[in-house]
Amino acid sequence: QPCWREYLMTRIEQNMVVNCTCPISECRAQPTTAFIYSIVSSEEIIAKYEKALLRRYVECCSNLTWCTNPQGCDQILLKDGLGYGAACSKCSWISCFNCSFPEAHYPASCSHMSRMTCAKCNHGFCWRCLKPWRPNHKDYYNCSAMVSKAAWQEKRFQDYNEKCTFHHHAREFAISLRNSISSIREMPKIRNLTFVLDACKVLEQARKVLAYSCVYSYYNQDTESMDIVEQQTESLELLTNAL
Repeated sequence: QPCWREYLMTRIEQNMVVNCTCPISECRAQPTTAFIYSIVSSEEIIAKYEKALLRRYVECCSNLTWCTNPQGCDQILLKDGLGYGAACSKCSWISCFNCSFPEAHYPASCSHMSRMTCAKCNHGFCWRCLKPWRPNHKDYYNCSAMVSKAAWQEKRFQDYNEKCTFHHHAREFAISLRNSISSIREMPKIRNLTFVLDACKVLEQARKVLAYSCVYSYYNQDTESMDIVEQQTESLELLTNAL
């Protein structure tokens, strides 16, 4: 029994208990949950084991996933068919269930968020970190035979990228402001600040939409509907700045 206890505790600590088998090489039997409970007495180790079981269960269910909040959240979400995701009931983070991007990114589509590709040479690079998808390609902007067009594309990308970055930073400010007000709200003799918190949430959401509108506009600049989209975006930006 001590050998089994040491073996199971090691596998649990290494996060390898779910698929572990009997230590005898010829035996492929897996220890049952009841057997593990009877062998391992440490509450801390058992808690790790139960977390491993929960992770395995979520990974096996196609309609379940974890909240993708980069700040950390252990909430399990139900994918109930929503295209752009749903808000986490624990941290209010909105995840995207259709791609690997960590949050919902309306109005930009999932394909917009995954990669950008040069129509001339097919060089692809990441929108977020700008690192090339093919490391051997060293000079994207000079790959086009039309240098003036390449320069224009570079300037256009820089403009949208700067706008997108600005709105992301402004969104972080709105989150920080909301957190500060939440802490003040807990102090005695402070009047109700619910309306201020609601305003911060609206500000945060508006900055998020403006940031991903930059991605959407960059990809759809030549479409007929872009004039209306640009007007709506400009109006939203003016109102957001006022707020």
